[in-house]
Amino acid sequence: MAAELQALAALVADRSADLLDDAALRRAYPTGPGETSLAKVADHLHPLYRPYIEASPFAVLATLGPEGLDTSPRGDGPGFVHILDAHTLLLPDRRGNQRIDSLRNIAFNAQVALLFLVPGVGETLRVNGTARISALPALCERFAVDGKSPASVLVISVRSVFFQCARAIKRSELWNPARHVARDTLPSPGSLLQALSRGGVDGAAYDAELQERQARTLY
Repeated sequence: MAAELQALAALVADRSADLLDDAALRRAYPTGPGETSLAKVADHLHPLYRPYIEASPFAVLATLGPEGLDTSPRGDGPGFVHILDAHTLLLPDRRGNQRIDSLRNIAFNAQVALLFLVPGVGETLRVNGTARISALPALCERFAVDGKSPASVLVISVRSVFFQCARAIKRSELWNPARHVARDTLPSPGSLLQALSRGGVDGAAYDAELQERQARTLY
C-alpha cells in the first residue's frame, strides 16, 4: 500500500500534463459540448424548470469571498426556496451555526450558484446569478416557521438555469438505500470537536445532547 501511495504521489507531483488554458482543455476534451448541453440553458426560470425548485428540499449554495470559494448546504421542506418571478428566487436564511460564511461572501461578492437536488430524481438543477441580503422585518416575517423568522432573506437574481444530467447520481447511487452509510461507522460530531479542540470540548457530552438541541433549534 505504501508503495502504491508513493507512486500515486509521484504522478500527482508531475505537472507536465496540467491543463492551464482553454486551448489545452479543448485538446483534452475535443468533442466539446453537444447541442443538447447548450440548448438546455435558460436565462430565466422556465416554467419547466420551476417544478424542480418547488420539489426540492435541499440545495447547495456556492459563494465567493475574499478568502476564496465556499459551499453551504441549505434545506427545508420542498419549495423552501421560493420563486418570486421568472428572474427572482427568495432563500430564507434558516438557523445554522452562525458562522455566516456565505453571507459574508455575498456582502463581498454578489455572485452565487445553487445546485438543487430532488430525492429519487437523477437530474439536478443548476442556477447561477447574484444575490443581495435583505433583513427587512416585513420580508423576513413572511418566511416565519413556528413563529420564528429568519434573520435575513437572500434575494437572488437569476442569470442562467439548466439541468444537469443524471450520470453523477447514477454513478454514486445516491438514492439507493442499500448504499446508505451507517452513522456509527464515521466519527461523530462530538469526537471531531474534541479532537480538533484538543480536549477543549467534551465530545461525549456534545453528542449526548446533539439530537435534542438540533430539534429545538431548527428554526
